[in-house]
Amino acid sequence: MSKRVAERRPGRPALLTADVIEDAGDWSFLKDASGLVEAACLQVTAEEDVPAKPASVTIVLSNDQNVSALNGQFRGKPKPTNVLSFPAGAGAEPGNLGDIVIACETLLREAADEDISHEHHFQHLLVHGILHLMGFDHGTDAEAERMEALEIRILARLGIVNPYTAPLDPAKS
Repeated sequence: MSKRVAERRPGRPALLTADVIEDAGDWSFLKDASGLVEAACLQVTAEEDVPAKPASVTIVLSNDQNVSALNGQFRGKPKPTNVLSFPAGAGAEPGNLGDIVIACETLLREAADEDISHEHHFQHLLVHGILHLMGFDHGTDAEAERMEALEIRILARLGIVNPYTAPLDPAKS
């Protein structure tokens, strides 16, 4: 499945488009993955603190096995993680920010552990991944505070409660 979604920032010319590709895993629990992606893109681009220029991303819906392999290859951590962001490299089309890969089983496990809806956790991972592709990070406490504040504002506009209720720990990110 591949679905292109896009939304325009109200009153601002920037456009964020997303191609959604279902690579592996059973994503049937998301009844409207494209709609969730579209809403997340709209709210990220509505944020004043993100770059105001046309951009595109690719969202890959995958599984723990594939994400574990990618995590091992590119981060030296051969285990599953919830989301990986891969910035576009040299030679990418102008405005292409890169790829976001989400692990199905990890998303489901974390949502159950945190007692949140699958859809809300999915959108949180999307927002987190998109912000990484836009240059935000959480390697230091200051970076984590800035990125998390953005996420909290964006998620609030999506009707999602603050996922950061515990003290910041960049080492766990």
